[in-house]
Amino acid sequence: MNQAQRHEFFAALKAHNPEPTTELNFSSTFELLIAVILSAQATDIGVNKATDKLYPIANTPEAILALGVDGLKQYIKTIGLFNSKAANVIKTCQQLITLHNSEVPDDRDALEALPGVGRKTANVILNTVFKHPVIAVDTHLFRLSNRTGLAKGKTVRAVEDRLMKVVPNEFKQDAHHWLILHGRYICIARKPQCKICVVNHLCNDYRRQQKVIAKASSQ
Repeated sequence: MNQAQRHEFFAALKAHNPEPTTELNFSSTFELLIAVILSAQATDIGVNKATDKLYPIANTPEAILALGVDGLKQYIKTIGLFNSKAANVIKTCQQLITLHNSEVPDDRDALEALPGVGRKTANVILNTVFKHPVIAVDTHLFRLSNRTGLAKGKTVRAVEDRLMKVVPNEFKQDAHHWLILHGRYICIARKPQCKICVVNHLCNDYRRQQKVIAKASSQ
């Protein structure tokens, strides 16, 4: 995909969804941070069901820390890997209180130093809350970027670096949300919904499929 096609790609996604955002429920930066930590290898729907019960009871570092690991587990036990996530969330709350005056830092290194927070989670917070033009690459973005030819790479970091280089600046702020939603609902893993995809004419994989079909029909 060349740069003109990439511009057309994002323009189409923007026309379809002008104001994309996360599907995680949150009302503060701290709530989003905890939700993103919990979302690793879990669905946003599953996380929302848990946090919808947790946050009315505890939605600050001090309140969640007061629950303790065992108390927190009772709210998140429906989420995968809840044991390790509970431990990380409690440690993160402690660090936020001790090192950051209970505030979520607007700094990549400080975010990634928090237990349970990796580069992807840090990028989500930096982009969604602090409005940094960064792109958090998850399995959806990795698959979509390689499948379409938008930004190819053998690793998540390679795809992120490529996206940061080739996504037109005017679309970079919202690129993460457009791509994750497109990968979640349209460009899905096993049966991509190519027929209703607004950017199928720009997709390497779809164009390859059409050539195969046209060749088979001509024989």
